[in-house]
Amino acid sequence: MKELNEFPIIETERLTLSQLEEADIPFIVEYLQHRIYSDLTSNIPYPYTEDDARFWLKMSKDAFENNSGYTFGIRNKENQLIGAIGLHDRDDDKAELGYWIGMPYWNKGYVTEAARAIVDFGFKELNFNKIFATHFLHNPASGKIMEKIGMEREAILKQEIKKDGEYLDLALYSIFKE
Repeated sequence: MKELNEFPIIETERLTLSQLEEADIPFIVEYLQHRIYSDLTSNIPYPYTEDDARFWLKMSKDAFENNSGYTFGIRNKENQLIGAIGLHDRDDDKAELGYWIGMPYWNKGYVTEAARAIVDFGFKELNFNKIFATHFLHNPASGKIMEKIGMEREAILKQEIKKDGEYLDLALYSIFKE
């Protein structure tokens, strides 16, 4: 992954993607309070606490400083945090895409808009060859976002994740630079 000296700001038609900040913590905690985020993702705990948000913010800053990932706050044009999206280096010129968005902003195309911009950034600025993402089979909406940005389903990873004592399958999607 190419190293950038300062955290980028990416503008889209309706959004600004920028570094998460301490001031975002109350919004992050408020959004991620709903159990559905834990149910639909592999790494968001329930209940979600301020300590979880602080830990995630620190991990995000460390990833940027270690040149291993970028986690952007998704903000509307009023600069209000509405979600987050990230690209994390998985070696061999590939990165993993991940995202969440606050429930009031579901089904408005914001994640698709942000994901298109992040994939473009990953290929053009960071020089990745492949960007991939996974979703639980019980979260087909996430797969639809992946398809809308040009990703294709590569595989179903059987019993890939153990969550709450249960083994869950993941759908794996990817897109390539060329």
